[in-house]
Amino acid sequence: MLYKQESGWKKLNNEERQKIINFCEPYKEFLDKAKTEREFVIESQKLAEENGFVDALSKDVLNPGDKVFFNLRDKNLVLAIIGKDALTDGANFVVSHVDSPRLDLKQKPLYEDSEFGLLKTHYYGGIKKYQWAARPLALHGVVALKSGKNVNITIGEDGSDPVFMIPDLLPHLDAKVQRERKAGEVLKGSEMHVLVGSIPCEFNDEDIKEQVKYNVLQKLNEKYDMTEEDFISAELELVPASKARDIGLDRGLIGAYGHDDRICAWTSIQSIIDLEETPEKTAICFLVDKEEIGSSGSTGLESRYIEHFMEELAARMPASKDDRHAVRRCFWNSRALSSDVNAGLNPIFKQVHDQQNASRLGYGIVLTKYTGVRGKGGSNDADAEFVGEMRSLFSANDITWQTGMLGEVDEGGGGTVAKLLAQYGIRTIDAGAALLSMHSPMEVASKYDVHEIYRAYKVFYAK
Repeated sequence: MLYKQESGWKKLNNEERQKIINFCEPYKEFLDKAKTEREFVIESQKLAEENGFVDALSKDVLNPGDKVFFNLRDKNLVLAIIGKDALTDGANFVVSHVDSPRLDLKQKPLYEDSEFGLLKTHYYGGIKKYQWAARPLALHGVVALKSGKNVNITIGEDGSDPVFMIPDLLPHLDAKVQRERKAGEVLKGSEMHVLVGSIPCEFNDEDIKEQVKYNVLQKLNEKYDMTEEDFISAELELVPASKARDIGLDRGLIGAYGHDDRICAWTSIQSIIDLEETPEKTAICFLVDKEEIGSSGSTGLESRYIEHFMEELAARMPASKDDRHAVRRCFWNSRALSSDVNAGLNPIFKQVHDQQNASRLGYGIVLTKYTGVRGKGGSNDADAEFVGEMRSLFSANDITWQTGMLGEVDEGGGGTVAKLLAQYGIRTIDAGAALLSMHSPMEVASKYDVHEIYRAYKVFYAK
């Protein structure tokens, strides 16, 4: 009669626990290789191609069992395995976002002050700004040069690389300037300037007023053929220079930048790649961009790219190519996991959670019926029948699952891509990991949950 949950680790012996710990090593390596949305898509496509996926546009006809991908501007990636059923019978979507909170360079970022070279930034997504000061940062991105050539930049990841940082104010001098500020203004957005140089250029030319800035530009020009104007057409991001690390003597947790939402993205990719048999319904893994700033832009889910690639699939499948309503029918009969993270119960700040309804690390995949803010604003609010289907599916396959809410009522809230999928009539629920320190430079996830999320997505694709 009563409902009881417990940590999934309790069900496992030492050998089974070690298998889960080993399972997570490739995930940690992937996080270290792919710290931006562009890098994640590129690395994911490589992995997919190594496992038999081909460009969908290279095939005129798609048959059950075919494995294809779509790549949109290296910001969206779609992996699809054509199912046995007609497309109009629906598809099974797992949709994750691959962008994470970070610092972006402004279009004219470089300046000199007090004989330091500095870069101006604008924060991307919801961050606690003070967490980004006085810590090593790496610069990642692409620059479209005036010549028409694109160059990729990664500085700060190799042990021999320099890193960058935002200098904070020492406690001896912060009493009047900083100490009395509210948490959101301990470090203001306009103060998030990054140290990039300190040595003046080699020659003492009186016509060059900012010699440290000029020296920085010389270094960029020597290695990347950049000039100052090329910053205007650059997409450069500052991310934590740290690597994914095990947390705790028992190594049960992973501390890393970008668990939100790459923990869901990596497991959704790995699970579709590992499907052993052709699924009944077409299985679709969709990696999206821009979720952290509202899913806007041409690579966010609001762009309606989902309609474009589904129409391309329908046009290549014999049963649907002549049906002009095939995609609409497909959406209406489809199911989706909006695979995004939730706030795990924080042992230090338990008061912001409804502990009875909070998700917990180590308790498996989290089914979140609704997110949103006050009054469930902006939520998808999955219907009872679909929640019941997912509950039954996971229980029948011995997958550890839990439910969760993003904080106590009126404490805050958040959003996912769920409502943007549901607007097509796709039955949708949020399903992902519980995290600690979400949106920080080092988020915390349970290795047990990584493994269970992988298993859950795999059975969802297949069943």
